[in-house]
Amino acid sequence: MNWGKKIVFVYVLFVAGIIFMVFKASTQNIDLVSTDYYEQELKYQQRINESNAASNLSQPVKCEVKGNELKIVFPAEMQNQQIDATIWLYYPADKTKDMHKEVSTSEGKLLIPITNKNKGLYEMKLSWISKGKKYYSQQKLFIQ
Repeated sequence: MNWGKKIVFVYVLFVAGIIFMVFKASTQNIDLVSTDYYEQELKYQQRINESNAASNLSQPVKCEVKGNELKIVFPAEMQNQQIDATIWLYYPADKTKDMHKEVSTSEGKLLIPITNKNKGLYEMKLSWISKGKKYYSQQKLFIQ
């Protein structure tokens, strides 16, 4: 093989590599966290106020995964009060694993069933209303 054929071979290999990378890049799934991110950004100060209200409670919301259930326990001052909550389990790698639930309780705790397909590291975003006041909490959960 002479040097001319080697140069052509290197160029062909380079072009094939570029075409392969373009093909792989075009088949990647790129999901936005939410489709209405701009509207959410405009309301971010409200979220900060809700987070501050939650941090002013006697203790933070406790979350733990036991078996096939997610147990959420609210602070002592919210026991025996009506709580309307919105729970969003956000899975960054795959939006099909996201879970969104709206629940109510007056017992101060919630039990959310979890299926086997929901394994992995989640970010739980919990928003709730008690006695007309809004609260927000965010934490990471690992579901096994």
